[in-house]
Amino acid sequence: MNHEEIVISSMEGSNGDYERLGENPRHGEPGESVPKSWKRFVKWIALCVLLMILIIILIIWVVPLFTKKVIVPIIKWEMATFSPPSLATVIVASLAIFPVVLLPSTPSMWMAGMTFGYGIGFLLVIAGITVGVSLPYFIGSLFQSRINEYLKKYPKEASILRGAAEGNWIHQFRAVTLIRVSPFPYPIFNYTVVATDIVYSAYFLASLVGVVPDVIIALYSGILIGSIADATQDPESHSIWHIIFRVVGFSLAVAATFVIGLYTKRRLDQLKEGA
Repeated sequence: MNHEEIVISSMEGSNGDYERLGENPRHGEPGESVPKSWKRFVKWIALCVLLMILIIILIIWVVPLFTKKVIVPIIKWEMATFSPPSLATVIVASLAIFPVVLLPSTPSMWMAGMTFGYGIGFLLVIAGITVGVSLPYFIGSLFQSRINEYLKKYPKEASILRGAAEGNWIHQFRAVTLIRVSPFPYPIFNYTVVATDIVYSAYFLASLVGVVPDVIIALYSGILIGSIADATQDPESHSIWHIIFRVVGFSLAVAATFVIGLYTKRRLDQLKEGA
């Protein structure tokens, strides 16, 4: 058998049909995906174990030290400087102004949760955000041409914005809500949205809806920080199980936000492809 016959015979199947060169005849069988699925499962387990170890380390050593050296002095200064009405005014004002000057407003949400709890804290935060998402929209409309030039440097983000602007009011509302929930930079979006045809009403209402998960997490964080600060000052007032319960609740909330973020990223990718 010469070389040519060997090549031909190796390309023939058992039934005489020719197989494509380099193709694995067993490709696509269910058994092949098992190792990959198993490796992925092991990776997730290892990641969860690592996160739990890090959380335990934070609870036992890092958080109490940080709380004692940083948080407790801030709380004492706050209580000595501001009355509750004055502090509420400061929180609302900071949440309204910080997005305009591209500063993070999460610490103000922490303060709202730490001082006023969920109910009043949520109302104060939403009141500040109402102004904080509106001012950049109208200020940005004065510099629309410059913003368009800026977006040319970031074609991926620009394609997401263009996809959000297409369609009717409902489509724009859904798209802006997804962008708010996603890791898209919050202060930057407030300005760049004016480079699209998204109407203000859809942008405004979707912004208030989309920031709710972040607001809840931030308020929970503030309440957790306050509880740890109280436990640091008076260990008998808060048991370790009380702190652990709050930390576990916070971790579950963060995990839920992470899952929502993955979903919104997938939807935004679809939005970008449709742009």
